[in-house]
Amino acid sequence: MNSKVSDMTLRPSPPRATKTSIFGGLVGVFIELYDNAVYGFVAGTLAVVFFPSNAPSTSVLLTFTAFAIPFFFRPLGAAMAGSWGDRIGRKRVLLILITLMTLSTGLVGLLPSYASAGIAAPILLVLLRVVQGFAMGGEPGNGNSFLAEHAGEGRRGQVVSYANAATFIAMLLGTLFAAVLTAALSTPDMVSWGWRLPFLLALPLGVVGLIIRRLADESPEFAEAEVEGQVTRSPLREAVTSRETIRGMAIAVVLPLFNSSGYFILFIYMPSFMKNEMHFTAVQGLLVTGIMLAVGTGAVLYAGRLSDRVGRKKMLATSAFVMVVIGFPCYWLLTHGSFVLATIGAVLMSLCFAGTNGVMQVTLAELFPTRVRTVAYGLGYNLGTAIFGGAAPLVVSALIVSTGSTWVPAFYLVLTSAVAGFTALRIRETAFEPLKR
Repeated sequence: MNSKVSDMTLRPSPPRATKTSIFGGLVGVFIELYDNAVYGFVAGTLAVVFFPSNAPSTSVLLTFTAFAIPFFFRPLGAAMAGSWGDRIGRKRVLLILITLMTLSTGLVGLLPSYASAGIAAPILLVLLRVVQGFAMGGEPGNGNSFLAEHAGEGRRGQVVSYANAATFIAMLLGTLFAAVLTAALSTPDMVSWGWRLPFLLALPLGVVGLIIRRLADESPEFAEAEVEGQVTRSPLREAVTSRETIRGMAIAVVLPLFNSSGYFILFIYMPSFMKNEMHFTAVQGLLVTGIMLAVGTGAVLYAGRLSDRVGRKKMLATSAFVMVVIGFPCYWLLTHGSFVLATIGAVLMSLCFAGTNGVMQVTLAELFPTRVRTVAYGLGYNLGTAIFGGAAPLVVSALIVSTGSTWVPAFYLVLTSAVAGFTALRIRETAFEPLKR
């Protein structure tokens, strides 16, 4: 039999409604990561606009503090929006979340500066970031569960990896936008109005995303559970009283350590670090990040498809332990002062990160049954992200200031990779089993 015909027989193309639903699951992830990317890429400018200080390092530290605060509201968003998703359906909650994310991101671009509004300016920035944190907390559990439940057997890794690729594309868009603005505008223009443009772009992006999500179908897994009367009235209480679910939530806290630290160190913190500590130009820092993201987009898609064949466990453990081995040498290349060497080191680390990132979300979705999937997955994942991810730029910045060592990010990456790798060795392989009911 022709191999192409055989492949189509074994893995039929999803109907149009399912493709629309899958695309609908991606758009919120895109906007979430676009916002985080933009904030990181213009952090130096935001430091001047909202936290003026005679010491630039202090302004940057305050800016990353504002970046970190919302991540501690993510578990609240995960608990509330996850419970809603398990009670009323993934689609309805995803519509609420994308509305909150779009408005809070777009309104950042309309905020007054510290010079015109005083202390009210950074307070308003933090309040909007808190709303974003709530929405971001609800997005992973609902969005990635929605994708996994639409994917069907044998292609969950592939489908959920689309969301991971969307995060890279979102960050790449933010990087390119920031690079163009930085190169095209003078520093006074960037501080005066240029920084607003990437945030305002979230408004039309969000409207398009909202329309797409309204056209999407509800998750077939949830719809079937609803018909069969298997929807629980208290998903959060059930999740925290089940020994099996609690164990899964503990794994969801620790397993993404490298995923969280890698994302925030490599893509959010790195442009600012390269400029302030390594004395690259702002455009060079953004270009290195852009190249990492371009390579990573293809790598996460390949990793997701490969995990459907070889399993999640092998992909996660291998990627984490390879980072342990190459982390310090690659970081040396990154800090050597050469743009070419920095790019090589960054790309190699990005490939390791993609091997984990492309598989992580589908692995977490497969840990939990449908009736508590969004709340258990979201709460465990966001607790880990808040502790080890969102605070990473702040912790790393503070340690660099206190120790004077620019090697702090490398130690952070290698340590979290090692913990994640050993955790991956202890999980059960789920790639070849149906989703839990």
